Amino acid sequence: MNTLKNVKVGGRARIVKLYGEGAVRRRIMDMGLTKGVEVYVRKVAPLGDPIEINVRGYELSIRKEDADMIEVE
Repeated sequence: MNTLKNVKVGGRARIVKLYGEGAVRRRIMDMGLTKGVEVYVRKVAPLGDPIEINVRGYELSIRKEDADMIEVE
Protein backbone atom coordinates (compact mmCIF):
# COMPACT_ATOMS: atom_id res chain seq x y z
CA MET A 1 0.00 0.00 0.00
CA ASN A 2 1.37 3.38 -1.02
CA THR A 3 0.39 6.22 1.31
CA LEU A 4 0.66 10.00 1.10
CA LYS A 5 3.44 9.79 3.70
CA ASN A 6 5.63 7.98 1.12
CA VAL A 7 5.21 10.49 -1.74
CA LYS A 8 8.45 12.40 -2.36
CA VAL A 9 8.71 16.21 -2.43
CA GLY A 10 7.60 17.47 -5.83
CA GLY A 11 5.49 14.37 -6.43
CA ARG A 12 1.83 14.17 -7.33
CA ALA A 13 -0.64 11.51 -6.27
CA ARG A 14 -4.34 10.75 -6.46
CA ILE A 15 -6.21 9.69 -3.33
CA VAL A 16 -7.62 6.16 -3.56
CA LYS A 17 -8.91 5.46 -0.05
CA LEU A 18 -9.03 6.98 3.43
CA TYR A 19 -8.39 4.85 6.49
CA GLY A 20 -9.15 5.72 10.08
CA GLU A 21 -12.49 6.10 11.74
CA GLY A 22 -14.75 8.56 13.46
CA ALA A 23 -13.54 12.08 14.11
CA VAL A 24 -10.09 11.54 12.56
CA ARG A 25 -11.51 10.41 9.22
CA ARG A 26 -14.10 13.21 9.26
CA ARG A 27 -11.38 15.82 9.94
CA ILE A 28 -9.31 14.56 6.99
CA MET A 29 -12.34 14.70 4.70
CA ASP A 30 -13.27 18.20 5.94
CA MET A 31 -9.82 19.41 4.86
CA GLY A 32 -10.71 18.44 1.28
CA LEU A 33 -8.80 15.16 1.15
CA THR A 34 -11.37 12.87 -0.45
CA LYS A 35 -11.29 9.96 -2.89
CA GLY A 36 -10.19 10.95 -6.40
CA VAL A 37 -8.54 14.27 -5.47
CA GLU A 38 -5.03 14.95 -6.76
CA VAL A 39 -2.46 16.29 -4.29
CA TYR A 40 0.99 17.79 -4.81
CA VAL A 41 3.64 17.45 -2.08
CA ARG A 42 5.34 20.88 -1.78
CA LYS A 43 7.76 20.26 1.06
CA VAL A 44 8.49 18.29 4.19
CA ALA A 45 9.74 19.81 7.44
CA PRO A 46 13.40 19.11 8.32
CA LEU A 47 12.47 16.44 10.87
CA GLY A 48 9.84 14.99 8.55
CA ASP A 49 6.72 16.27 10.27
CA PRO A 50 4.51 18.00 9.08
CA ILE A 51 4.11 17.55 5.32
CA GLU A 52 2.95 20.53 3.25
CA ILE A 53 0.70 19.72 0.30
CA ASN A 54 -1.38 21.54 -2.30
CA VAL A 55 -4.92 20.25 -2.59
CA ARG A 56 -7.92 21.81 -4.36
CA GLY A 57 -6.03 25.07 -4.92
CA TYR A 58 -4.84 25.71 -1.37
CA GLU A 59 -1.88 24.78 0.82
CA LEU A 60 -2.35 22.39 3.70
CA SER A 61 0.02 21.01 6.34
CA ILE A 62 -0.75 17.59 7.73
CA ARG A 63 0.95 15.33 10.24
CA LYS A 64 2.79 12.20 9.12
CA GLU A 65 0.42 10.00 11.11
CA ASP A 66 -2.55 11.49 9.22
CA ALA A 67 -0.75 11.17 5.87
CA ASP A 68 -0.16 7.50 6.64
CA MET A 69 -3.97 6.97 6.70
CA ILE A 70 -4.37 8.19 3.10
CA GLU A 71 -3.80 5.59 0.37
CA VAL A 72 -2.68 7.07 -2.96
CA GLU A 73 -1.73 5.92 -6.45
